[in-house]
Amino acid sequence: MKLYTFPLSSNARKAVMAAHLLGSDVEHVLVNLATGDQRKPEFLKLNPNGKVPVLQDGDFVLTESNAIMMYLADKVPGNKVYPSEPRARAIVNQWLFWQANHWGPAIAALNFENVLKKMFGGGDPDPVHVKRNEDFLRQFGAVLDGRLADRPWVAGDHVTIADIALAAPLMSMSMVKLPLDGFANVLAWFGRVKELDAWKKSEPPPMPGR
Repeated sequence: MKLYTFPLSSNARKAVMAAHLLGSDVEHVLVNLATGDQRKPEFLKLNPNGKVPVLQDGDFVLTESNAIMMYLADKVPGNKVYPSEPRARAIVNQWLFWQANHWGPAIAALNFENVLKKMFGGGDPDPVHVKRNEDFLRQFGAVLDGRLADRPWVAGDHVTIADIALAAPLMSMSMVKLPLDGFANVLAWFGRVKELDAWKKSEPPPMPGR
């Protein structure tokens, strides 16, 4: 299997972490987003969206980070990071969809306004957009904080791919200026994630302010 990634992409990091947690035998292929590799015809044949990660398993090609994590887990029978019991799996899926629809977009919007916009010549952050997404993130942060009040991991007593999906977007939390200081349970959980070998092995090169 080949996993096409870029180290500064939080979505790509999800797939990399899942592969580490599962012990999956994957070949990591760098797609340098900074130099436009994602726009090359050979990559667009794999993913017309021009985004990472992409998983290639023989003649099977899969995009979307959460789907890739599910697929990698389903290839390792009996694993605990994506349980097979229907209700346990449904809870993991619930948080994967929550991340994709609520948590992730709010963080991505703040990342654009506070970091990427000026980097690509778009000017200063728009205070209206910043406030709107900070409010969203505080709203969703309260939900996640409540969920973690009586359990170490979002789906129960052990780490799952739901934790990976939720944690990866926080990889540049300080630089992006995410307003999560008041959520003690979220910060304690994130500390546990950062102690995982999968997190440490997927750590990207250091950047100023990270």
